[in-house]
Amino acid sequence: MPSEPPAAPRRPRLTPAVADTRRAVRESLADLPAGSLALVALSGGPDSLALAAAAGFEAPRLGLRAGAVIVDHGLQPDSDAVALRAAQAARALGLEPVQVERVRVEQFGGATPVGGDEHIRATGGTGGPEAAARAARYAALEVAAVELGAAAVLLGHSLDDQAETVLLGLARGSGTLSIAGMAAVAGLSRRPLLGLRRAVLAQACADQGLEPWSDPHNADERFARVRVRRSILPLLERDLDAGIVEALARTAAIAREDAEALDAMVDEVAEEVVELAEGGCAVPVAWLAANPAALRNRLIRLVARGEFGVALSRSQTLEVARLVTDWHGQGPVHLPGIRVERATGRIVFTQVRENEPAAAAD
Repeated sequence: MPSEPPAAPRRPRLTPAVADTRRAVRESLADLPAGSLALVALSGGPDSLALAAAAGFEAPRLGLRAGAVIVDHGLQPDSDAVALRAAQAARALGLEPVQVERVRVEQFGGATPVGGDEHIRATGGTGGPEAAARAARYAALEVAAVELGAAAVLLGHSLDDQAETVLLGLARGSGTLSIAGMAAVAGLSRRPLLGLRRAVLAQACADQGLEPWSDPHNADERFARVRVRRSILPLLERDLDAGIVEALARTAAIAREDAEALDAMVDEVAEEVVELAEGGCAVPVAWLAANPAALRNRLIRLVARGEFGVALSRSQTLEVARLVTDWHGQGPVHLPGIRVERATGRIVFTQVRENEPAAAAD
């Protein structure tokens, strides 16, 4: 008697969590040209694994290709095994190409990178351990995206991540953009899951029989984000409002809308009012004085960043603005690589070479 044919693999049940995750990814990818490659930034954790599963399902149905990039930070003894497991999971979900990028994180507690320098595709070494790891990761993702010709890089940030980012921005007190959270789309980067709670993504993994990796750094309270996640947000949800995560995410969306609108206005104005000259540029005092502080300060920061590559702090921006709002004949404001002074009805920005003597006060 002929043997029975092997049973077909059981298809995962389409639960609400799986459906929500797929819908979010479908909506995020819908505008990409047919045949485009979308790369999932896959760590193997529940958020990025749920994202990879949804992308692997939805991309072919949209006429797209889905691949994955796994970034090995080399911060744990078994990081190469974790990266290999994530790569295997990506291929099992139908993602191709799948690429592992190894990075050096120089300021992460003195960690030693994995492998030889020839395998290191990006580095990160400023702004503390979390910032250094993030910088190295994003640099590696950018390298991979360019190399593979990707139209988008999908990041697995959730609604909870957005709320944590807003709280951390509030703690820094660095302006509207610091509480605007993460953008759903920024260049090649897309965050399809910003509207979904972390618990939904974990449930989507469970419903599809996926086994996420648990990053021990996510339980290490030396990191500010972990303290926010494990202590501060639960406290706010318990003692203030159970909907605090959603409320913080709404705050981020409103702040981002306002910030982007103001930035767009200033970008348009800059083309008309900024006077370019050799070695610098100038802005009419009359325009700066006639406009609200939000526009005035944005234009000052835009000039410093766009013409000189310098990101001004709040205090530096206000010191330049005082040449308009509190003018009593004071001399130039000296910033890193820039001298700013008031002359002939203009605020004049001049590039200063290293060791160049400061200009005399007015």
